[in-house]
Amino acid sequence: MNSKPEDYMLPCLNKKLFGIDCPGCGLQRSVVLVSKGELKGAFYMFPAIYTTFLFIIAVVFHFVLKKKSTARLIIFLAILNSLIIIVAYIIKMNKIFI
Repeated sequence: MNSKPEDYMLPCLNKKLFGIDCPGCGLQRSVVLVSKGELKGAFYMFPAIYTTFLFIIAVVFHFVLKKKSTARLIIFLAILNSLIIIVAYIIKMNKIFI
C-alpha cells in the first residue's frame, strides 16, 4: 500500500462549507509540486508559493539574527505575498463566476 503526500492533505473548510476556494487553496498541493521538482506547476497552483518560501526563510533569519533589516524585509515580503494572493484570488474568482 503506497501512500502519497496528497493522502495526508487537510481539506479546505471554506470549500466544504461554501463550495468555493479560499485565497489559500492550492498551497498544500503547490508545496508537494515543489518537492517533486514541478516548479512551473507549483506556481500555477498557488502563485504566491515562492514569496511564501522567502517569507518563511526571512522569519527564520529574523529569529536567528534579530536585526531591524530582517524585520523590514519580513514586512515587505508579507505585503508582497498578500498582494499576490489577493490578485491571484480575484483572477481565479473572475474565471469561475464569469
